Amino acid sequence: MKKPKFTELVHTTPVALSKEEFGKLIDTRVEHISEEFSRGFEFLRGLERTVTFFGSARFTEDNDHYKTARELAHRLSEYGIGVVTGGGPGIMEAANRGAYESKGYSLGLNIKLPTEQKINPYLNESTTFQHFFVRKVLLAYAAEAYLFFPGGFGTLDELFEIITLVQTKKIEPVPIILVGKTFWRKMQNFIKKELCEKHHTISKEDLSLYLITDDLDAIVDIVRHAPIRSQG
Repeated sequence: MKKPKFTELVHTTPVALSKEEFGKLIDTRVEHISEEFSRGFEFLRGLERTVTFFGSARFTEDNDHYKTARELAHRLSEYGIGVVTGGGPGIMEAANRGAYESKGYSLGLNIKLPTEQKINPYLNESTTFQHFFVRKVLLAYAAEAYLFFPGGFGTLDELFEIITLVQTKKIEPVPIILVGKTFWRKMQNFIKKELCEKHHTISKEDLSLYLITDDLDAIVDIVRHAPIRSQG
């Protein structure tokens, strides 16, 4: 039986498959997913100290958040800290650009989308994934800190997933820093008043799982002194 291409698996809807045909289809999809994980982990092998930047892909270079991400990545790179992003435009480009311009290590983990996401030109190395969940795991894998700039649904999805992993002790405590106080404090007020105080869906201690600050000196200091995480 000829192995179907991944695009054929995604963009076709088999009708009335036999149990055997359905089993082979599942096996092929699992094989594709496994290959992406293996390729991604191999791609990240050997990185000693990194920080992952998250944020909107829509910001251009004249945006203040873009400028801040670029400066912050530049400063962190001067301390030998590798910068990892999703490899696309906006905040991702800004962070990669700052690292690249300081001759630091700039890495991108891109994603295939119906409207192709352009890989930014400030990468030492990059790779591309079909599955969002594979890419998300790899963006979170063994970074010493996570920096979140204002963004949309994807940024919020990534933020709350990492907070949940720390909250539930699936990963060890790690700096989660939200940059852009005027953006993040509105979310913080909702979390504090609705989740914590009114509905009690989180504990008061959970509010300390992340930090909101625009102090670049403090951010650099936190990331520089963050413990190196195990890659096990």
